[in-house]
Amino acid sequence: MTGFGAAEGPVAGGTLRVEIRTVNHRYFNLAAKLPSDLAGLEGELRERLRKGFERGHIAVQVRWASPPSIGSTRLSVNVDRAREAAERLRELQAAIGQSGEVPLELVVRQPDVFAVSESDAPVAAWPDVEPIVAEASRQCREGRLREGGILAEELLGRLELIRTEARSVAAQAPERLVRERDRLRGAVAQLLDGRPADEQRLAQEIAFLAERLDITEELVRLDAHVEACHEALSAVGPVGKRLGFLAQELGREVNTIGSKANDAAMQHAVVAMKGELERFREQLENLE
Repeated sequence: MTGFGAAEGPVAGGTLRVEIRTVNHRYFNLAAKLPSDLAGLEGELRERLRKGFERGHIAVQVRWASPPSIGSTRLSVNVDRAREAAERLRELQAAIGQSGEVPLELVVRQPDVFAVSESDAPVAAWPDVEPIVAEASRQCREGRLREGGILAEELLGRLELIRTEARSVAAQAPERLVRERDRLRGAVAQLLDGRPADEQRLAQEIAFLAERLDITEELVRLDAHVEACHEALSAVGPVGKRLGFLAQELGREVNTIGSKANDAAMQHAVVAMKGELERFREQLENLE
């Protein structure tokens, strides 16, 4: 499910901004981008977000909207880094056929040769950052809940269409059994060519046929699964995994009904149920 939340707050004399974006993902997948002075808080950030998001790709950006207050600064030189940079520059000169000394001003412009250290800069602790993360998380979850409500209505509509087709199949089932009984009697009479039939054996075969084609249990279980889906969609909290399992069970019952429904009209209803169930599964990918 998609969502967005952002919040700002005072931290260490500055203003910290936290933005959280979520998109669909099968598992909990965090991609956090924090300023270097807050990199040590990523573990606490991950654990905090796990409490609010069961799954999804969670992209978090933490940045200073205004920098924190700092104390006195000190300029330090990384001599080893300067030597390495000079050596690499000399190798480059040789490779392109140039000679002469490497200018010092070119060396000092290389990354990490000079560093500014803050002698007494304040350190941001997790208790200072957590309320901002919590507010951004709350806003993001609210957006996801709104989207979830819309998805729930869509899923309920699909379930109702499946239930309607199942009722159509149930209404046609008794007539289908009568037609199969008459077809069997006609086939036996044709084979006997006027000779009397063993009515007891014929009745037994008709009973076996009726039992083999009976779909009452499958219809009852299908309706129970649909009802369980309704209950899940009305519950509070993540329901995506439970609905995924129920969708599998619905598919199993629909397939069994299809294998027993040797009737064109019933097969059409089964195809319609399969189509709605596939759309139901597709929408489940967007639901937590």
